Amino acid sequence: MAALAVFSTFDSREESLRRDLAHFSDEALVALVERGDEAALGELYDRFGRPAYGLALRVLRDEKLAEDAVQEAFLGIWRTAARFVPERARAATWILTLVHRRAVDLVRREEHRRAEPLEVVPEPVGGSTEESAWLRLEGERVRAALRQLPDQQRETIELAYYGGFTQSELADRLGQPLGTIKSRMFAGLTRLRELLSEGETEWTKSPSTN
Repeated sequence: MAALAVFSTFDSREESLRRDLAHFSDEALVALVERGDEAALGELYDRFGRPAYGLALRVLRDEKLAEDAVQEAFLGIWRTAARFVPERARAATWILTLVHRRAVDLVRREEHRRAEPLEVVPEPVGGSTEESAWLRLEGERVRAALRQLPDQQRETIELAYYGGFTQSELADRLGQPLGTIKSRMFAGLTRLRELLSEGETEWTKSPSTN
């Protein structure tokens, strides 16, 4: 209930907050992102999302891969904002450098994937029951991790991945700026990966029941 109250308050003040953030410098927004401010990340995306996509597209020449590069770059901004040193570079340079690196990484990944010979993996005989059981357990693990996310992040991810809504459609449906929807997705997916990773670690530490 306390979390609900916090996010309810955030919702009521969000539009005003974003108007205030419009006057912040890029460097100040990165500093706010370092403190976990989702609205600041959304404002950065509003400012740099288009040029970031254009840069990634020039490198990758593929719209879907360019979108992936931008998303990974902004996830990187969310995770590594503390590493930004304003004395060394402008925030705009730092952000677009991250985008360029992600795009180059994806180029190398795609080249490596295409260079690998295709392997035909035979379908395991009699493994369908075990596979189904594993998929059920994995699905429950994801759902349990989702339940630990803040309500707004969980709602955004569930509507996107289970409901099939695009981020633009979610912005219209939820009455929020597109940058806010994207920042919630970034933050939610980052935390979800952390929770799933923690769950794998705990599973590997558990004693064998054989």
